[in-house]
Amino acid sequence: MAERPRETDVLVIGGGPAGLAAAAQAAEAGARVVLVDRNRRLGGILNQCIHDGFGLHTFGEVLSGPEFADHYVRRVLEAGVRIYTDTIVAGMEGGGEVVLSSAGSRYPLHARSTVLAMGCRERTRGMIRIPGTRPAGIYTAGTAQWLTNMANIRVGDRVVILGSGDIGLIMARRLTLEGAEVAAVLELLPYPSGLPRNITQCLDDYDIPLYLSHSVVEIHGRGRLERVTVSLFDDNRRPIPGTEFDIPCDTLLLSVGLIPENELSRRAGVVIDPVTFGPRVDERYMTSVEGVFAAGNVLHIHDIADWAAKEGERAGRFAADYALQGGRRLSGDRISVEVGDGIRYVVPQSIDRSAREVLLSFRVRDPAEDREVNVVAGGEVIMKRRFRRVHPATMIQLPLRADLQGDLDRLEVLLA
Repeated sequence: MAERPRETDVLVIGGGPAGLAAAAQAAEAGARVVLVDRNRRLGGILNQCIHDGFGLHTFGEVLSGPEFADHYVRRVLEAGVRIYTDTIVAGMEGGGEVVLSSAGSRYPLHARSTVLAMGCRERTRGMIRIPGTRPAGIYTAGTAQWLTNMANIRVGDRVVILGSGDIGLIMARRLTLEGAEVAAVLELLPYPSGLPRNITQCLDDYDIPLYLSHSVVEIHGRGRLERVTVSLFDDNRRPIPGTEFDIPCDTLLLSVGLIPENELSRRAGVVIDPVTFGPRVDERYMTSVEGVFAAGNVLHIHDIADWAAKEGERAGRFAADYALQGGRRLSGDRISVEVGDGIRYVVPQSIDRSAREVLLSFRVRDPAEDREVNVVAGGEVIMKRRFRRVHPATMIQLPLRADLQGDLDRLEVLLA
């Protein structure tokens, strides 16, 4: 085995779409790059996403998840990135000192800059506290996807899916094609949580019923799941007595949200945003720790892999610039970016006054028609864009091109 490097310009942690794109971009910018991933195969979650819908925004063609990953893996290899799979980060401290672990061995690495791209994980039954027994047949949607697509294991015959997130919607179609009966998709909110195209292609096209403002209130079964009790919920997300009904099933899939994977970030001292559950960053995607950047689902949850990869490219370029220029922020004179009416969160949370390029990424709180997004500074609207439709499931990106010089100390993004 070739001797592992003791130092590098850029370390990228995570080999999913954001990490692959960051590594490729940093290497193409002239930096020495090391990419580590805990899995044996690069690509992250893309490898189990055998459906199409990837790549249209990035490559101008519709690809499956593995095909999309392959584009970036080839680019990483051609750029000369040093890749270490089956490798985890066992320790990370300020100043770029990292401890890697693989095959029972630990070794240090000094990185001039680091890109966090560890992705996200799914919420589990324990997190949403569904009462009842503990039978077999309850899976997160991503686990069921892996079992179906990677292990060729049929998870059940009659399925209920809790949550209308995109993974759950895609699995409703996938399990139907595998011969299972999807009895219902339940959504606690009064509107779907997934992209409109997935509602149409995965539910409507297969006559799978979607129950809005409904959720599971009890699970029944001993050795194997037998049925779930479902209730209608009010606007305060409380079950309405007398509306309960049972759905017989042997399988329950949970598609109830994703959480950025930030345990390593916290151990490194990175400040976490209480809304996104990802790092707070500036316009270069640098976290509160000097030289540590973040991109993709570890920063905030993205709708599609294309956007995560594009964000990774930008973070990789900034990480390379930081490493090759001796490590420095810009002027250090910060302007905070804050959420206003109708906006749930915005990334980045601050920008440098001398920044030349800023891309705002944000989500609205509720669905709305014919609304205008305003960026306000010093009481004046410095940028605005009208949308025919906005939805929490769809991330909005807005390039900010404005003169930020002067006495400004904050920007506000709001829905008008």
